[in-house]
Amino acid sequence: MSFPTLDESLRQQRLQPPTGKVSLVLDTDTYNEIDDQFAVAHALLSPDRLDVEAIYAAPFHNDRSSGPEDGMERSYDEILRILERLGKSGDDFALKGSRGYLTAPDAPRQSDAAADLVRRALTPREGPLYVVAIGAITNVASALLLNPEIAAHIVVVWLGGHPHSWHSAHEFNLRQDVTAAQVILDCGVPFVQIPCKNVAEHLTTTKAELEAHIAGKNPLCDFLYETFAGYSKDHYAWAKEIWDISVVAWLLDASWVPSVLTPTPILTSQVTWSLDRSRHLMREATHCRRNPIFADLFRKLAAA
Repeated sequence: MSFPTLDESLRQQRLQPPTGKVSLVLDTDTYNEIDDQFAVAHALLSPDRLDVEAIYAAPFHNDRSSGPEDGMERSYDEILRILERLGKSGDDFALKGSRGYLTAPDAPRQSDAAADLVRRALTPREGPLYVVAIGAITNVASALLLNPEIAAHIVVVWLGGHPHSWHSAHEFNLRQDVTAAQVILDCGVPFVQIPCKNVAEHLTTTKAELEAHIAGKNPLCDFLYETFAGYSKDHYAWAKEIWDISVVAWLLDASWVPSVLTPTPILTSQVTWSLDRSRHLMREATHCRRNPIFADLFRKLAAA
């Protein structure tokens, strides 16, 4: 598959943290854990900065699904539950994604989500369309394979993998579809990565904190609180990572998620990083400032 070569000055411009209001689509395996729900709500409750045009359901497979297709369907239903509590309709806004993972780097998965992303990316607009991915990146890679030209019109911001200095890239979102991650890394699309280890894992909260700040505020807050409370049987001295709010936080205020420009690594078949400093640049987050991110999230949830 041949992708257009992006002008390096344009790439570096696109890799700068956004200023002003941005247009985005959100690609999420919403039922996989209990963090996507917070990220979806945070994005939708930030209309002054974020114009969420669509939400795509991503595939996943763990003990909360019987396979990637079932995971995608469950995620789609979870998106609708969140939208209902915000008084929003899912019609033409929430779209189903891929029913499986990529089988080859030139074999896209057809889906409503991938087709919609191609259409939106090619729609004339001022500035790029941000593609915010918080699950297996199958839908995004498929859209790029269906029409490589969209690489010049989007910026992909993904929670996935570990820092490039880490001994392994083996992380849930990445390992679900290694081939799709390789497509993203190799195609040259402007790419911002929020790693999990030592970065997004700083974003932890507890049942007691959620009870103090959001429980009882409104139906959405109660839904998120009850979902969190039901995830563990023992909350004594227990905190849970809400990984996915990291990508929304970077779009809202890049100082909350410090990052650096770096050559794009090669993702090997052993799911490790191989560094080649001649490769095109990307942006890698190095830290998440937990306190201001959760303060912004809690304020918006309570006011929903």
